[in-house]
Amino acid sequence: MATPKLFLLVALMAAGSSFCSAWELNIRMPTARAVEEGVAAPLIHALRPMLGSAGQLGRRAGVPCDSWRLAVETYNVREWKTVPAWCEGYIGNYMLGGHYRNDSRVVVDEAIAYAKSLKLAGNGKEVWVFDIDETSLSNLPYQANHGFGTQPYNATMFNEYVKQGTAPALPETLRLYKKVVSLGIRPVFLTGRTENQRAITVINLRRQGYSGWEKLLLKPVGAKLTAIAFKSGERQKLVDAGYVIVGNIGDQWSDILGAPEGARTFKLPDPMYYIG
Repeated sequence: MATPKLFLLVALMAAGSSFCSAWELNIRMPTARAVEEGVAAPLIHALRPMLGSAGQLGRRAGVPCDSWRLAVETYNVREWKTVPAWCEGYIGNYMLGGHYRNDSRVVVDEAIAYAKSLKLAGNGKEVWVFDIDETSLSNLPYQANHGFGTQPYNATMFNEYVKQGTAPALPETLRLYKKVVSLGIRPVFLTGRTENQRAITVINLRRQGYSGWEKLLLKPVGAKLTAIAFKSGERQKLVDAGYVIVGNIGDQWSDILGAPEGARTFKLPDPMYYIG
C-alpha cells in the first residue's frame, strides 16, 4: 500500500543574482480524488505548524503558529519584534506556498469591487493611497534569506537590499493599482522609506509596472515620528490640499490607522514583521 504523501516543492531563494522571483514556484498539489481516497494528505497539512499538530506545538512553545499568525493579523498581538523561531518554516510556507497570494487576492477583489462601485466626481482630486513595502512591492527575496521575520530587523542589510531596486511587484496590488487608474482615481504612494531612497524607489516601481502616480510621499531622513503619526499626518496634508482619499491599502495596521484614514481601508496580510 502506498505511503500517504504530499509533495510540496518550493524554490527557496539563494542570495544575490541567483535569486528567482518569489512567485516562480514549482508546486505539485494532490488531486481532490487522491485526498478522498486517502493516498495523499489534504492541502491544509502543508500549512500546519512545523512540529505537527497544533496541540504538540502548543505544549512545547505555548502558541501554535497558525494561531499566532491570526492574532497578528487581527491586531491582537502588537509590538512584537520577531516571528517566533519555531514558526520560520510555517511562515515561509505560508508566504511562498500559495496561501499568502490567495489571501491577498481576496483583499484586492474586495478593493476592486468597492472602487468600481464609487460615484466619482471626476475632478482629479480623488486619490487612493498605496503603501509600498509588502503592499506594492514585495520584499520576499530579502525575507526568504533572513528567516521570514525570525531574525531581528537589520536596517543596514535591508537598506542595501532596497538599493538594488529589484523588489518584485505584489501582483494583486498591481492589479488594483491599474484598475483604480482606469477608473480615474489617482494613486498616491505613502511609504516609510526615506527621502534618500526616492530615486531607487521610483526606478523599482517603474520596473515593476507602476506608472502615472500623483505623489510619492517618503519619510524625511532622521524623522522620529511613529509610522501612524507620519502617515496620518501626510494623509491630512492631502485632505488639506483638497484631495479626497477614497481608498487606502497597506500591509501594516499603521498604514491604515490614524485619521484621516480614507473612506475605506484594506489590510493585506503580513506575518513577517510589525511596524507601529
